[in-house]
Amino acid sequence: MKVFCVIPAFNEHKNITAVVKEIKSLVDRVVVVDDGSTDQTYNLAKAGGAMALKHIINRGQGAALRTGTEYSLANGADIIIHFDADGQFSGQDIAKITAPIKQGAAQVVYGSRFLDSRGNTAMPFFKKYFIMPLAKAVNRIFFQINLTDPQSGFRAMSAEAARQISWQQDGMAHCSEIMFEVKKNKLQVAEVPIAVVYHNFGQSFFGGLKIIKDLLIAIIVN
Repeated sequence: MKVFCVIPAFNEHKNITAVVKEIKSLVDRVVVVDDGSTDQTYNLAKAGGAMALKHIINRGQGAALRTGTEYSLANGADIIIHFDADGQFSGQDIAKITAPIKQGAAQVVYGSRFLDSRGNTAMPFFKKYFIMPLAKAVNRIFFQINLTDPQSGFRAMSAEAARQISWQQDGMAHCSEIMFEVKKNKLQVAEVPIAVVYHNFGQSFFGGLKIIKDLLIAIIVN
């Protein structure tokens, strides 16, 4: 089975080379979608051996994932992984997150930071005690989704599943929308524990407020 790993990236020149190097031997193709970066993200991804795609303007993580997923489907992927560009996820978990699909036990697999102690001990306070509980409540109340991790960007799906779901949110609300689409289409789901390394970037109070805003948009749209 051909496994493609889609990585949305915005101004990630400090991390993208290491991320591509770590995972390119673990999958059949790495697809980096440069979402309107103003740095060398695109060139470094391409030089590192990834298939590099580029948005002319910054459209948002959800839009970049949609571009990469559509490319993967058009180029023969059997399994599509969504993976972050900032180095917070571990390539060692790729085999774990694709295994249920390869074994025919699931069509969509979510990585969860809450299935063992590795994933959330270093989670920033605001994210752990405010953003995550709020996102979980939104998923449960408005979308009837009960998963342990409401905002994980590390997921895998079969090509069949990817063709059945269609998310419209360009921002961070795509996480909840993808979960809603998976549930709506009655796709077989599994969760597996993943390790996460938190960095200072991307974990700010204002970043958390942006997630909240996008969640509210997801509620209104759906």
